[in-house]
Amino acid sequence: MKIIANVFNGFNEKFGVPRQSGLTDILSEIVFKPEYRVREAFYRLEEFSHLWIIWKFSLAEKDDWSPTVRPPKLGGNERVGVFASRSPFRPNPIGLSCVKLEKIDYDRKDSPVLVVSGADIVSGTPVYDVKPYIPYADCVPCASGGYSVDGDKAATEVIFTEKILKDTIDNERLLCEIEEILKQNPRPAYKKDGDRVYKMSYRNKTLSFIYSEEKIIALSFE
Repeated sequence: MKIIANVFNGFNEKFGVPRQSGLTDILSEIVFKPEYRVREAFYRLEEFSHLWIIWKFSLAEKDDWSPTVRPPKLGGNERVGVFASRSPFRPNPIGLSCVKLEKIDYDRKDSPVLVVSGADIVSGTPVYDVKPYIPYADCVPCASGGYSVDGDKAATEVIFTEKILKDTIDNERLLCEIEEILKQNPRPAYKKDGDRVYKMSYRNKTLSFIYSEEKIIALSFE
């Protein structure tokens, strides 16, 4: 398949990326390869509020595959079939995400650029295709969620230290993005150690946090 675009955002590594699409309002840009920057190809796309992004698990490519995987949702110990999961370790490294189309930027040199929110994708990830989300066909209200039924549970409370407030002073949007990331509790589900300091890369800086008494405490961003 041909790579038509790349996703760009503040997620520099896999750790900390939202576990599913649509969980945050953090912005990403989809920048197309020169041969696909044809304005006619985007005609009437702005009429749709959401898009499907078909992309490549470029950081999870392997020469072989396993018929079972261990989803973090189940604590990292219980196995399920690879086709009963959204694990990146698949026979074909293809990802699927539903994102909100915020705007189509036609004013840049590399336009058209799609500005979207809610992507669960690492920056630089190759994109195979973009399709409109069609509510009457794509939404199934009575669908069963299997072992992922607790995915809509309340977000984790986030507490900011004075240090991180100082690190993000004069950048309210960045602070909101950090809160959105940490509300999803990016720790591995099977980790129970409350004193461990976790670190993740975001916007080329290091975000440090701990999990304590069912709360995330944001320590620093530097």
